Amino acid sequence: MNSAQADAYLRRIGAQHPAWPTSDVLRDLQLRHLRTVPFENLSIHLGEEIVLEEKRLLDKVVGARRGGFCYELNGAFGALLGALGFDVTLLAARVYGDEGKPGIPFDHLALRVRTVDGGDWLTDVGFGAHSHYPLAFGERGEQQDPGGVFRVVESGPDAAGVRGAGGSREREDLDVLMGGKRQYRLEVRPRALGDFVAGAWWHRTSPLSHFTRSLVCSRVTEDGGRITLSGRRFTVTAADGTKEVSEPATDEEVLACYRDRFGIELDRVPEVGGTRGTR
Repeated sequence: MNSAQADAYLRRIGAQHPAWPTSDVLRDLQLRHLRTVPFENLSIHLGEEIVLEEKRLLDKVVGARRGGFCYELNGAFGALLGALGFDVTLLAARVYGDEGKPGIPFDHLALRVRTVDGGDWLTDVGFGAHSHYPLAFGERGEQQDPGGVFRVVESGPDAAGVRGAGGSREREDLDVLMGGKRQYRLEVRPRALGDFVAGAWWHRTSPLSHFTRSLVCSRVTEDGGRITLSGRRFTVTAADGTKEVSEPATDEEVLACYRDRFGIELDRVPEVGGTRGTR
């Protein structure tokens, strides 16, 4: 990413170019990203390609002012952070399902970010409802965040009795917990963006993927709550957890909701089961 692209990305999220890649800057950038760039899977149901290449990600997130799911959002954000001088490592994770079992390999992409002031952070702008600020990577106690109470802990054996992929304690997988519930199992081995192509393909094509079976567009609000348009169901969640639900009645109202509440301009309403991209 060149300096002009980085500046355009910063304008997209309403941030100034930082003097130094510090922990405070990282916290600010993550929160701005969550408030500005929606977590959404609309491309899957609009027949749009999802291509895990830096230029294509920037074209979508910055040029088209869209959002995306984990591979796109963390892939793009990681490229921005790298251009700003942060030390960024892409990490693979497996998301825990309702039965408490981790999902497919390369199920999720998260970021490990090191800062010039000695910070070592788990940064994630692509998991929907999650932490608003980076989590301390090496901290094993509770971490308070506006999004909830989080912990990053060494994982035990998975459902098949297999331990993490490392073999030494330093290489052990980590579990990320929110409110005491496991969210995803994180590998500590560095990965490249191309490693996630198969996972992205599975999520946008498999009938077992929740992304092919549902529509979601969601972002954090200025007051620390969240707004979500799931199909035609619009939910405003306040910072205290209270919810207000409404349903736009017409296609025009749905498109207006995408435009006015998420900044996404569409020419038609996405529908579950629409044509999916093939790349």
